[in-house]
Amino acid sequence: MWDFSIGRAIGILAGTLPFIALRIVIYFTITLAYVLGTGGAAGVGYGMGMMFGSGEDFAVWGGILGFGMVSFAVYWIREWLLYMVKAAHIAVMVELYEGRRLMPDGKGQIAHGRAVVESRFAEANLLFVLDQLIKGVIRAITGIIGGIGMAIPGLEGVARFVNTVIRLSLTYVDEIILAHNIRTNSQNPWETGRQGLVLYAQNGGRMVKNAVWLAIVLWLVTAVIFVLLIGPALALVSLFPGAASGFGIAIAVVGALALKAAVLEPFAIAALMQVYFQAIEGQRPDPAWDAKLASVSRKFQDLKDRALAAAGQEA
Repeated sequence: MWDFSIGRAIGILAGTLPFIALRIVIYFTITLAYVLGTGGAAGVGYGMGMMFGSGEDFAVWGGILGFGMVSFAVYWIREWLLYMVKAAHIAVMVELYEGRRLMPDGKGQIAHGRAVVESRFAEANLLFVLDQLIKGVIRAITGIIGGIGMAIPGLEGVARFVNTVIRLSLTYVDEIILAHNIRTNSQNPWETGRQGLVLYAQNGGRMVKNAVWLAIVLWLVTAVIFVLLIGPALALVSLFPGAASGFGIAIAVVGALALKAAVLEPFAIAALMQVYFQAIEGQRPDPAWDAKLASVSRKFQDLKDRALAAAGQEA
């Protein structure tokens, strides 16, 4: 059914409890910001609306404005989250996968993970740009894999559905390529990222199969969490004057996604990391796949150009 060990994935997760705790704090702080931002703005809108005899209408628009402002702030801290938390967590997960001792120099686990990332990516912007390039190439690979069904008459609708499932399942592939970068102790992350993507494409069928299974399980668990959170979220929102029940549902969604990002996402990465590292063992990047990716993805060509430039600087 799938090619990873659930027990080993949970074991890796258990070995990084400081990071899990940090992620829970961060993502539930974001959830709290949504609660206060949405509810508070709805309350302010309600108070202002009472002066015009339409408190509920103003509350709704105030809540929408508050929700939007928090979403804008979260959008701008995504680079920091990637560099300071996600990448550092992946670095520690890779060391556990390899069976290496953590904190060899006496550092705390979080500080050690950050040090590993900083040694390979001197600036957050470098890692963020690499991450965006990798995501762009993954979309091209998805198109290649899914495009086979589109070429068969009568299967266009089925192929579109399959492509949608594939796209939803590949959320964590960029993190897997980052894990490959860290695992190889690369000094040229652009080149290692390029090679990692080619290796992923070579094993695309196996990777997608496991990613789809994981996506189904994770979204089912997230849906259950959402159902459990609806009641408390509606009760919480009711404390703010004029707040609509729709805001409670939105907050339940944010809370479920926060728990998914804090706990379920690292589990998915630990599982897919096993599949990827086992699949590419002893393999070399196939020049045919390298050429194919370069022909269908500008971002892959950009990645190759940056790799060559970095190699020239090292020389």
